[in-house]
Amino acid sequence: MKNSVRAFTLIELLVVIAIIAILVGIGLPVFSSVQEKARATQDMNNLRQLGIATQTYLNDNDGVIFVDQNTTSWMKSLHPKYLPAWKIFQSPFDSRSSLENDSTSPVSYGLNPNAVAQSTDKIQKPTLFILLAPAQNNNAQVKFAGVTNATVTVLRDASTPGGTALGGTQRKRTAINALFADLHAESLSWTTFKAPKSGPADDPSQFRWDP
Repeated sequence: MKNSVRAFTLIELLVVIAIIAILVGIGLPVFSSVQEKARATQDMNNLRQLGIATQTYLNDNDGVIFVDQNTTSWMKSLHPKYLPAWKIFQSPFDSRSSLENDSTSPVSYGLNPNAVAQSTDKIQKPTLFILLAPAQNNNAQVKFAGVTNATVTVLRDASTPGGTALGGTQRKRTAINALFADLHAESLSWTTFKAPKSGPADDPSQFRWDP
């Protein structure tokens, strides 16, 4: 009795291809979501490490925030004494190649310039006052331009270098992480992050950007 080998028919092959396409269509959004959550978690971890380094810096400088910005940027106030690696200054949402040098290493986070030379005990609401946050440029995608040889700053309305960001870094650009003056890190909605001063004197937006 001869052995017979049964080949796939064209219809069976098309069915298999269709099933694979459906599985890929289902799996890609899930994979993309997992990747974004991982980046958001790493971004938060970077901010926490920056917060720990900043706390140590403040302990050594009488609680005054990055007092000498004219000659030393806030990043170089922390590196290498308090943070040995430049990679902590680069957000996982920043797609540039990582480098370890004092001139061109990517820096994704910006300092609120209203914090410079402020004593921490003079900040009215340290739990609300944003100290550091991702400093994007004005691109439809999440893009960064900061480097180690120039001070990187961020405000509600703009960042330097870059301009006015068009959205947050995560959740379809509706959210962004930030480090606050009490040195805790949390995720904010982009609307909250960008909210102008408004309402009564005790409205949180009054204290988010001005000490």
